Amino acid sequence: MSHFVNMEVFSNYQKYIDNEQELRENIRIVVREIEHLAKEATIQLQVIHCDLSKINNACSLARKQIEACAEKYQKLSALVPTGQYYRYSDHWTYITQRLIFLIALVIYLEAGFLVTRETAAELLGLKTKHSDGFHLDIEDYLLGILLLASELSRFATNSVTMGDYERPLNISHFIGDLNTGFRLLNLKNDGLRKRFDALKYDVKKIEEVVYDVSIRGLSSSAESKDEQKAEPVE
Repeated sequence: MSHFVNMEVFSNYQKYIDNEQELRENIRIVVREIEHLAKEATIQLQVIHCDLSKINNACSLARKQIEACAEKYQKLSALVPTGQYYRYSDHWTYITQRLIFLIALVIYLEAGFLVTRETAAELLGLKTKHSDGFHLDIEDYLLGILLLASELSRFATNSVTMGDYERPLNISHFIGDLNTGFRLLNLKNDGLRKRFDALKYDVKKIEEVVYDVSIRGLSSSAESKDEQKAEPVE
């Protein structure tokens, strides 16, 4: 009796499913390794909210964890078939955004400026062009930068608690420039747009900290302005 359905079709499809599941599991294993390194870096950087004297050391330790992620991304690059980056990117999108945030925080604490996409990609051993294969997606970079705003608004408040009254003003200028930069973009991505909408609350929170410091005359800049006002006019 002849068969009207070729069972080999289903057998081959099952092999495809098995291979796909194995590949995704291997990807998840590497991603968990990256997540562990990112967690360690996050723990190191939390000290900035309670001890300003340990910032440099915290950045140095966090850098080691971040740089170790480059090897893990190379493993991911080897696992993902050519041209199928976006098919599997949901596995590492969030942790990549988190790492961009950590890199941006370290660079800001060390040098006071915004890390570029190119520098962030280099630290993680990634490319910046889609055509080059495994790369740092522009939206992941932007979302990671937006995460930085929330952390700095918290840092501004805690800096005042620790007696540093100048730092909130510097943070305010930085976040203000960041806000201006994002306003130049015509954002289409829903997730990116929603996160950008939250930036205004971070800006407002930092401005409130700066206002409170200024009105209490705690910062040297505020004191110098008061002295200028008090000088007699000749």
